[in-house]
Amino acid sequence: MGKLYQRISSLPPVFDHDRAGQSLDDLKAAIGADASLSRLGALIDDEKAVRDLLTTICGASSYLTGLMLRNPHTLLQCLIRDPDEYLVRLGEELARDFEGVTSEKEAMVLLRVFKRHIALAIALADIGGVWGNDEVTRALSNAADRSVACAVRFLLARAVRSGDVVPSNPAAPEEGCGYFVVGMGKLGAGELNYSSDIDLIVFFDVARSNLKEGIEPAPFYVRLTRSLVRLLQDRTAEGYVWRTDLRLRPDPGATQLALSTDAGLSYYESFGQNWERAALIKARVIAGDGEAGALFLEQLAPFIWRRYLDFAAVADIHAMKRRVHEFKGHGRIAVAGHDVKLGRGGIREIEFFTQTQQLIAGGRQAELRTLPTLVTLEGLAQKGWIEARDAKELTEAYRFLRMVEHRLQMIADEQTHKLPSDPDDLERIARFSGFESAEVFSDALVAQLTTVQSHYDSLFARLPELDQKDQAPVFRGDDESPEALAALKASGFRDPAAVTEIIRGWRSGRYAATRSQRSRECLTEILPELLEAIAATADPGAAFTSFDRFLQELPAGVQLFSLLRSTPSLLRLIADIMGTAPRLARVLSRRSQIIDAVLDPGFFGDLPTRDGLAEMISQELAAAEDYEDCLDRARIAGQEQAFLIGVRILSGTIGADQAGGAYARLAQSLIGALHEQVEKELIRQHGRIKGGEAVVIAMGKLGGREMTAASDLDLIIVYDFDEDAGMSDGARPLAGGQYYARFTQRLISALSAQTAEGTLYEVDMRLRPSGKSGPVATHFDGFVDYQKTQAWTWEHLALTRARVVSGPDALRHRVEGVIRDVLTLKREREKIAEDVHDMRARIDKQKGTDDPWNLKQVRGGLVDLEFIAQFLQIITAHEKPEVLDQNTAQALENLAVAGVLAPADAQLLVPAAGLYHDLTQLVRLCLDRPFNPKTASPGLKGLLTRATIEPSFKELEDHLTATVSAVRESYERLVR
Repeated sequence: MGKLYQRISSLPPVFDHDRAGQSLDDLKAAIGADASLSRLGALIDDEKAVRDLLTTICGASSYLTGLMLRNPHTLLQCLIRDPDEYLVRLGEELARDFEGVTSEKEAMVLLRVFKRHIALAIALADIGGVWGNDEVTRALSNAADRSVACAVRFLLARAVRSGDVVPSNPAAPEEGCGYFVVGMGKLGAGELNYSSDIDLIVFFDVARSNLKEGIEPAPFYVRLTRSLVRLLQDRTAEGYVWRTDLRLRPDPGATQLALSTDAGLSYYESFGQNWERAALIKARVIAGDGEAGALFLEQLAPFIWRRYLDFAAVADIHAMKRRVHEFKGHGRIAVAGHDVKLGRGGIREIEFFTQTQQLIAGGRQAELRTLPTLVTLEGLAQKGWIEARDAKELTEAYRFLRMVEHRLQMIADEQTHKLPSDPDDLERIARFSGFESAEVFSDALVAQLTTVQSHYDSLFARLPELDQKDQAPVFRGDDESPEALAALKASGFRDPAAVTEIIRGWRSGRYAATRSQRSRECLTEILPELLEAIAATADPGAAFTSFDRFLQELPAGVQLFSLLRSTPSLLRLIADIMGTAPRLARVLSRRSQIIDAVLDPGFFGDLPTRDGLAEMISQELAAAEDYEDCLDRARIAGQEQAFLIGVRILSGTIGADQAGGAYARLAQSLIGALHEQVEKELIRQHGRIKGGEAVVIAMGKLGGREMTAASDLDLIIVYDFDEDAGMSDGARPLAGGQYYARFTQRLISALSAQTAEGTLYEVDMRLRPSGKSGPVATHFDGFVDYQKTQAWTWEHLALTRARVVSGPDALRHRVEGVIRDVLTLKREREKIAEDVHDMRARIDKQKGTDDPWNLKQVRGGLVDLEFIAQFLQIITAHEKPEVLDQNTAQALENLAVAGVLAPADAQLLVPAAGLYHDLTQLVRLCLDRPFNPKTASPGLKGLLTRATIEPSFKELEDHLTATVSAVRESYERLVR
């Protein structure tokens, strides 16, 4: 890149010209007394940039001035070398010098000389504008890493010489020794400040320890750690290296300086606090046995990164930061005396902002588990958790504040973050930071602090105050005064006394979810907003009762209550679910963490793709410990994803056409994943059939991509194998037909069996060839023969919905070809129409109704609409195969495009399909019983009205009745 003095680009103005001149004269005098420094003298005389840089430093920093006067040779090397290469060289030289060191005194000298050299080099590159903040903090962190690593190697090598350690590699005794040092905080993140201390935690893995037999690991490694601290921070005539802080270790008041990895894991798993999770985000192994350290941090990952979004942790971090504010008295932004680290708008607020977002999102998005603050901000913006503008503003503020922090610390090598209160000292730091005056500096600083404070407060809004005297009694919940009860009743709660009684039960810990003091505190804090959200629903009484049932089934409450406290907008969604969708409420009560996904910035964007769903489910099942665990994981994934589709429907984010496809994609992904798992299990027990393969054909709603929250699966299994296959080749061989019958039974069980995590789908195999009387799985040749020579008309109508959803491509294409061949056979219209009318008459006799809300069976409802589409497809596909589609609405559109369906009929039937499917989706989502408009809640009626864009429920009913009548007329006219 070039020599440092040639790259000086910008310089702060001089603060104290007199002092600078005197110090520069002293430096020139030292140069004049040493001929080997003639080049340094020439640089000062001939290079204005060098002279100005040294003048600036001498006029502001007594510490850096002292370094230059005591070490002019170091100053020369810093100026005439590339700073990146120079620091690398210093690190390499330190490591080489340590190879021959045997005494602790020598080691301490080497480390301190190294620190002086890097301190001067980094300061010159920083102040001269050669490096920005990122390069400065990285260089400081690399130097600390090198110092600690060399110190650890020296101490272990000394133990090797004394016979206490038996190394696997004498040249690198840290390899495989089990002892390692974890850098925390700014060191762990690679963003150390200029006069920072270093936060370390030291662990040792007893199982990897290579100590001599008879030596107890714990006392040995504690002594070694004490020596490490002494090497790094004891002050000698040469100074110190790094102030060292070991207080971030587990329970520092009660534990030794070095802990076993078992003790560390046990502590974090049993007693670890959320602040420790936040701290461990920055953890990085910097010295010792890197392999052991990496394994330990990998084992800690589930503690740090929760799979579900953890808003209790966010609340804890907020509370901790609020306590800092209150203790420090930092309620406002200032300049004189302001702490640029801990004060309002300071560095810590940026770090808290970033770490909080990481805790929220990092469990699900591993790419956000980054260490440096600025890298994390960029990642959060890329993933949509924060706006790109916010990331840019916080990045600029962070770099500005870190620059000011470095200038403060460079003045006297003090670990300070406070701006001076004295006007002259404030002027010094202003100029040293590159500003012409304290006034200009103050304006720039306040602007940055205000920006940070604004972003921080937008994330950590103040929690609701529970003791506000002016709060309306209706939202206090447990007040039985006549005024409070009247206010509750006026808000829509039909039985306000019962509401207050139930709330008293919550607060007394009646349910598991409210048994702990913490959960009751969290619930009390959200209670006003919760009641307000429930009161805003169409039927507050029903919503409140559902929420109470929800709490009864909830195993724990802290996480959910904290989530709702942190995200008040979710309260309305929860209230809507409770008031209108008991099916979703039941899922939520069993898996409260599932609501986390709704907070993902992309949740209300595009639906998951089929490939995305398949990959997610495949990864989930791949983590299973055994086959039973695999089935449980499939149910968890399926139920959670179905819930999320339901929330999208309820919120109006997607329509019925999208919902039907989304439910179908989910089912197809689960079938595909379980097909693979069942096949593996069958091969494990019975081996393989030569040339054997099977496909799953979806029929009905799954085939047509019209599934609802309550749909079952209509399936057909078709298999094939080589003619000479014989028996399977496993320990328990089976013949081909028996093999695939076993496969089918297990696949049905995998999809429908009740496990500890519930069930996925009911499976219906009655559409297979020969129905109940036929085998559960059909050989390919039998499938072809049956469809072409034996199938009834109704079976060919059903085949218009057939779609292969799982299995190898070769057999899939063969089966799809057969289906297409069958559907494009030439047919006799009158005969097919007669068969359809006969089928419809039999259905009407068994299930006929005049209720338009029986959307499927009412004459003119879904059955008639589907019969129209299926009938017209199979009688015209011989000449116009382009009309074929498994989806009813799409098939009707295809028929219209092909000229089979008149425009007037298409204008009726296609919207009718949309109306029926819209209503069916919502009714199946919200109810597990038939819809009755006389008993339906106002909330559900309102939901149906909004979804169909009708002015009122009465007009929706009128529109539905008219549509049913028109479709019935169309059926009678078209199916003949």
